[in-house]
This record gives sequence, C-alpha cells and structure tokens, in this order.
Amino acid sequence: MNRREFVEKLGAGSAVAVAGGVLAGSLTQRSAEAQESEHDHTPISGPLATATVSFGAWPPHDRLAPLPPNTPPPNVHQLIPNTTTIKAGGTVNFIVAGFHNIAVYGNGTKPGDINAAIRKTIPGAPPTFPQLIDDENNRVFRGIAAFPPTNIDRVEVVHFPKKGEYLVICAFVPHFEDNMWGWVKVV
Repeated sequence: MNRREFVEKLGAGSAVAVAGGVLAGSLTQRSAEAQESEHDHTPISGPLATATVSFGAWPPHDRLAPLPPNTPPPNVHQLIPNTTTIKAGGTVNFIVAGFHNIAVYGNGTKPGDINAAIRKTIPGAPPTFPQLIDDENNRVFRGIAAFPPTNIDRVEVVHFPKKGEYLVICAFVPHFEDNMWGWVKVV
C-alpha cells in the first residue's frame, strides 16, 4: 500500500467515525428526550396521580332492544366531569361509552381554535356516517376509531407528562358541535 492509498483509507475511516459519533449523539439526545416524557418510569402516586372521566354515557334503556330504523342509539354527549385535575406525569382514564373519538389538544388550545372543517372519513364507513375532525394543529393525542364500530365501550388511558390546560374533544363532528368537550388541568 502506498502513502496515497493509506491517506485515502484513513480519511474514509475518519468520516465513518465522525458520522457514527454524530449518529450516536443524536440517538443519545433522542433517548434523553424520550426518557424525559413518555418513557419516564418514575413512580407517581397520590390523589392527583390519575383521574377518571366518563366520555359519553348510556342513559337508562335496554341496549339489547331493537331500535326503530334509522335511529341512532341514545347517548349522553358529555365529558363527566367536564374539568378534571391531575399532576404532571399522571394519567386520565377515559371510559368511553358509545361511538366517540377522543382528541386531546395541547396547552392553551380553546374550542374556537379547532378547525372543524378539516375532516377525515373513517375507512370503511358509509358516506352518511359522521366524519372526524382531523385538525392536527397542536393535537397531542387521538384515540381509536374504526368501522364497523366494534370497540364502542372501552377505556383509553392518556398520559400527561407536562403542566398545562389541555382541551379534550369528541372528534366526531356532530358531537363536537353538541359541545362534547372538556378540560384536563395538569398541575
């Protein structure tokens, strides 16, 4: 091997080492950021560690009785309680009753900030089925929605790592228009 080949190989090896160091540094930074938020496994306890919110509710009726044609099942379109408080790092257990779609928007978002004209059709749903609000601006969580609706009664647990006041809505357009929204205050 002559001197020129040696220098070229040394240069290529140095470039790989530098690139590897940059990549390792970015992975370390990303890992630290992930550890700081959703992957923080520090135990949290106490009265504000978790809260339960009813996301819709069934009124008293026989759910096995057939409904008249073209009649949707009755459902209360509310978040109960409308406002709940937890501490940073805590969770909210949304007990979903009925066909609803949870969407959580970041600190400071108000209902008037949501652009309900940005919509998404649930894959497989008929054209007459209600659409979802698909405004991604400051959205930090969106729950499941599928057609046919097999998981209408379920629990979705959402982690809130940072302090703030988060807007929680039902993203089905008619439910949002019925004021089906509330707040999670994280202290």
